[in-house]
Amino acid sequence: MKTLRCLIFTTKFAAAALLLAGCAAGPDYMRPAVEMPVAWKIEAPFREGAPNDLAVKGTWWLRFGDPQLDALEQRALAGSPTLVAANARLTQARAVLTASTSGLFPQVALNLRAARQKVSANRPLTNYASPNFSTVQNDFVPAFAVSYEVDLAGRVRRTIEGARASVEQSAADLENVRLLLTAELATDYFSLRELDVELDVLSRSIEFQRRALELATARHDLGAASGLDVAQQQALLDSTLTQVDVLRRQRDQFEHAIATLTGTPAPTFALAQEVRDLIPPQVPIGVPSDVLERRPDVASAERAMAVANAQIGVANAAFYPSIILAPAYGAESNSLSSLFNAPSLLWSVGVSIAQPIFDAGRLRANLDFAKAGYDVTVANYRRVVLSAMQEAEDGITGMAALDRATTQARVAIASARQVLDIATSRYEGGVATYLEVITAQQGLLSNERLAAQLQGQLLLTSVFLVKALGGDWQGGAQSMMQ
Repeated sequence: MKTLRCLIFTTKFAAAALLLAGCAAGPDYMRPAVEMPVAWKIEAPFREGAPNDLAVKGTWWLRFGDPQLDALEQRALAGSPTLVAANARLTQARAVLTASTSGLFPQVALNLRAARQKVSANRPLTNYASPNFSTVQNDFVPAFAVSYEVDLAGRVRRTIEGARASVEQSAADLENVRLLLTAELATDYFSLRELDVELDVLSRSIEFQRRALELATARHDLGAASGLDVAQQQALLDSTLTQVDVLRRQRDQFEHAIATLTGTPAPTFALAQEVRDLIPPQVPIGVPSDVLERRPDVASAERAMAVANAQIGVANAAFYPSIILAPAYGAESNSLSSLFNAPSLLWSVGVSIAQPIFDAGRLRANLDFAKAGYDVTVANYRRVVLSAMQEAEDGITGMAALDRATTQARVAIASARQVLDIATSRYEGGVATYLEVITAQQGLLSNERLAAQLQGQLLLTSVFLVKALGGDWQGGAQSMMQ
């Protein structure tokens, strides 16, 4: 009867504790509001688009229409150590969530003990009327032990809440790593292809300058030109050859960077020189608030706030009592034959309560630390959003300016060719000095290299804009450059 009353009391206490566990300690998470502009500073030839934020943001590089770039991107996604590490971190976060969720359920353990022991005859007496005897006996104990923490202050629930947000943060980090990896690879690839165009310009210039040197030498041999004309043309040719060596060194560095990004040793990797006419895709820019949904780094920073907010709840729950229910059921006997007989059965029902009383400010310091950690994540979230606004605005205005500059560079090349033709005709007719021809050659070379550089910058800025806006989109033909 006494045992029954103890069991009823423990059961009622546990039920009351479960009812009290309805409210979790700490603040509920709400994403802080950030000031967002209603529109970008759009310059011609842009038009505002409406990207589909629910679309999977993945193979954005396919929009450049370069099969070699597509193949390199696939190699990078398959072989990048950085991406493998990000995947492993996501797996770790999911494992932590599973471990945290287990706190909602009782923990059951099977304890088995088998021993043969000798009891000391000189042990302290427990009963002065009965002397001690030395005995040797067996002890067999199989028992089930159950332990369950009553989540009175919501510590377990806040821990799960934080672990779930951490999984989402790790998933966003993985998407961000994938975006950064593919964008960096595309940037290095387009930089290499821009150098290929410049090297092609220099190659054609060298061929032209060598013909011009032969012409100047022939005229000098005939007495129609001075040795200065030959020396000037030779100096221009030597200068151009020097530039070729400089550009080839730069190209090698980009080639090595691409090898590393694709998980390939640099000495075994090579990309043949090739001149390609690459055109940036049409990128729908949407509205500024889209970056909050599209950019994975913004999503990661927002989830970090949710993790930090949950940590406040965990720290706050430490001020409340810790209640653990620990029933047990089993048997104990000195003989295996009688182990499961009714007299051998044993059981216990108990509850333990621990309430902090004095800790010299440790719990309060932990709570202050958690609150300050949340403030850090809020500041970081706002910083990431502001940086996203800046990067997107830089990409939008940069694309417009570079598009106009590229168009003007083509006009400048046509004019420079016309100037060279006129200067060459004047020199051959004896009307002008060879310095005019040299100047015209240098002007054409500079304009052709500038056009190549501007086209390369236009491609790089388009990659930068795609990254700034958060990746791929659908319905991209609705807007941007015409």
